[in-house]
Amino acid sequence: MAAPLSDGERRKQISVRGIAGLGDVAEVRKSFNRHLHFTLVKDRNVATPRDYYFALAHAVRDHLVGRWIRTQQHYYERDPKRIYYLSLEFYMGRTLQNTMVNLGLQNACDEAIYQLGLDLEELEEIEEDAGLGNGGLGRLAACFLDSMATLGLAAYGYGIRYEFGIFNQKIVDGWQVEEADDWLRYGNPWEKARPEYMLPVHFYGRVCHTPEGVKWIDTQVVLAMPYDTPVPGYKNNTVNTMRLWSAKAPNDFNLQEFNVGDYIEAVLDRNLAENISRVLYPNDNFFEGKELRLKQEYFVVAATLQDIIRRFKSSKFGCRDPVRTCFETFPDKVAIQLNDTHPALSIPELMRILVDVEKVDWDKAWEITKRTCAYTNHTVLPEALERWPVSMFEKLLPRHLEIIYALNQMHLDRVAALYPGDVDRLRRMSVIEEGDCKRINMAHLCVIGSHAVNGVARIHSDIVKNSVFKDFYELEPEKFQNKTNGITPRRWLLLCNPGLADVIAEKIGEGFITDLSQLKKLLDFINNETFIREVAKVKQENKLKFAAYLEGQYKVKINPSSMFDVQVKRIHEYKRQLLNCLHAITLYNRIRSDPSKSFVPRTIMIGGKAAPGYHMAKMIIKLITSIGEVINNDPYVGDKLKVIFLENYRVSLAEKVIPAADLSQQISTAGTEASGTGNMKFMVNGALTIGTMDGANVEMAEEAGEENLFIFGMRVEDVEALDRQGYNAREYYERLPELKQAVDQISSGFFSPRDPGCFKDVVNMLMYHDRFKVFADYEAYIKCQGQVDQLFMDPREWTKKVIRNIACSGKFSSDRTIMEYAQEIWGVEPSATKIPPPNLPRD
Repeated sequence: MAAPLSDGERRKQISVRGIAGLGDVAEVRKSFNRHLHFTLVKDRNVATPRDYYFALAHAVRDHLVGRWIRTQQHYYERDPKRIYYLSLEFYMGRTLQNTMVNLGLQNACDEAIYQLGLDLEELEEIEEDAGLGNGGLGRLAACFLDSMATLGLAAYGYGIRYEFGIFNQKIVDGWQVEEADDWLRYGNPWEKARPEYMLPVHFYGRVCHTPEGVKWIDTQVVLAMPYDTPVPGYKNNTVNTMRLWSAKAPNDFNLQEFNVGDYIEAVLDRNLAENISRVLYPNDNFFEGKELRLKQEYFVVAATLQDIIRRFKSSKFGCRDPVRTCFETFPDKVAIQLNDTHPALSIPELMRILVDVEKVDWDKAWEITKRTCAYTNHTVLPEALERWPVSMFEKLLPRHLEIIYALNQMHLDRVAALYPGDVDRLRRMSVIEEGDCKRINMAHLCVIGSHAVNGVARIHSDIVKNSVFKDFYELEPEKFQNKTNGITPRRWLLLCNPGLADVIAEKIGEGFITDLSQLKKLLDFINNETFIREVAKVKQENKLKFAAYLEGQYKVKINPSSMFDVQVKRIHEYKRQLLNCLHAITLYNRIRSDPSKSFVPRTIMIGGKAAPGYHMAKMIIKLITSIGEVINNDPYVGDKLKVIFLENYRVSLAEKVIPAADLSQQISTAGTEASGTGNMKFMVNGALTIGTMDGANVEMAEEAGEENLFIFGMRVEDVEALDRQGYNAREYYERLPELKQAVDQISSGFFSPRDPGCFKDVVNMLMYHDRFKVFADYEAYIKCQGQVDQLFMDPREWTKKVIRNIACSGKFSSDRTIMEYAQEIWGVEPSATKIPPPNLPRD
């Protein structure tokens, strides 16, 4: 008789191997039915379209979990260096289609859903965007997660699970109105709560210096509950993790002795603690020094660092030390990337853990911290720099304030030794800014606490070295690097523009999907008439589809043969949507003055959200909608010109409008846009760019040839020269009759007849305190737009330029960007190892 099985042996029956689906049509159909029935508890008689979406999402998610578990197991066994990407924003958009694309399930799902009498695209439209970001910085983090998984890096995204993401934008009477984005209302099928990894985060309290070391006591505790979302690589069976923290009050919250009587009140007060993860701050490139925001920044950092250290200590080969208290190897096993200064508290928090908790010597701890952390700068606008009042720190994070003071003293001692007597340099380089209100300069803290500092496009990294952090660059030039941003070609080509991806794959194969530089091969087909026709046809189909969408959503009819002229991005003075407005008015005036003349028809589309507290940005939206109101209803204009404001611009809308665009507007004042990534999305999707020599536009022009973009206006040097000379807007206003006419129309109420003074603030800004010099580039812009019209009238030449742009866009893949971070900052190599799928044995 066989020996009875041990519990351990019996448990071997608990395995995903026998139940892992193969991803064929029959299996997807069966899985869909099973989830509709057992997960959603519905049958076809009562199921809603949303139920069908959830059933499909669960069926697709099933294909992730085996790979997800395997990937994490693989990392545990191989113990690679782990990359931690810390960001307060992850602008993920929708997950269903991206997961199907990356797992190679799209065709099977499409067919299965069709066989069930449903429409896949309709189901995809039901999914809410995960809008946990404002714009470029948050979307970059999302693209980076996709690339890190595709490159097989052991990477983790860490952030906050905001209950309310970026607000939904409604346009009412031409004004922006915000409404809460209750994206979790129906549940989120892609996340898994992990209460077993819940961690405490401390606030307030006081610092006690004892012979045994420093203690931070009498604190208030908030719990951080992790929610994990899988991040699949492209067809490599790697599934990484994005871990987002949610705030929970501990069960004894406010029930301490002094509160004994008011049990009900104490339970209601739990909301105070849980407010930390309630809502995303809706500011882009603007610092608002609110205590709740500082709490969010510390909350994500404190929870994440505990998690990182737990994983470091428990890792199989972490250390020979039996209790694993040796942190020598920490920087060899851990890289922390700070996405802007928002997670800057990682630096003093890691010091606090190493010194106060793990009892590592101060200088050793500082060396470990610097070797572990790296900082990405995202903006040079002074109003965006985080400068927290010392008084707020003193109350909320007293120990961190002490640590920052000590680090700053150490730093200033070093500077003073190298530059004796240079007190002004000490003032400029201090982490603490003196003044009426003493402040902590978080960017300076990041620079001194990191081994690498990078900008996000070459021109931006040069500005970082030569102006923003000039003193720091002189001190440690080897710290400063450039990492030009990129976008994931999976979402931004394959998923959003399958027609174009197919036409490309027919010519050069599918290798470009994971090696975008292969698009260079398209240069061989630049004069191929069939290819020219196919590329133009895909663009026309995308335009027709978007025109139909606009008609369905907003009841606006547009001319699909017109030039689709698109500017979509956050509304901000530096991005100069006002320059676009002035062009629209100028075109309108030209049509009005000679309606019989032939014009190149245009549909000007402008979209983007304004921060709720940013008055000027909201006025700009009102101006755009008011200009549209007049132009779109003028019978003399007909369908020669339309101005459309695209309401509630977000990731899922970008996926529709970008493939349909003919012209991409990237017209920020030179030296203000750090990189931009929308510019890259338009380029790879076959739009031509009109833009200034700013951000990544410079490198786009370098890759494709300046003659294949419409470059205009002042360069950084010209802007600096104009600053020295003094910018006088009135001079341009007096000299340029078309500019004067347009400004006078805005001013006189031509576009706001019911409220003639409506735009006085806008005109006053443009005339007397325009930091971004709109008028200085007006003449060159209008002239350049004339060249755009000329080329658009020759569709063959236009399409040839389009092909050249697509062929030269390969550099702007986030795979290339991440490869550079990996090799030059994190010290890891991407891995081509394909983990076996869950239905096959592991080795």
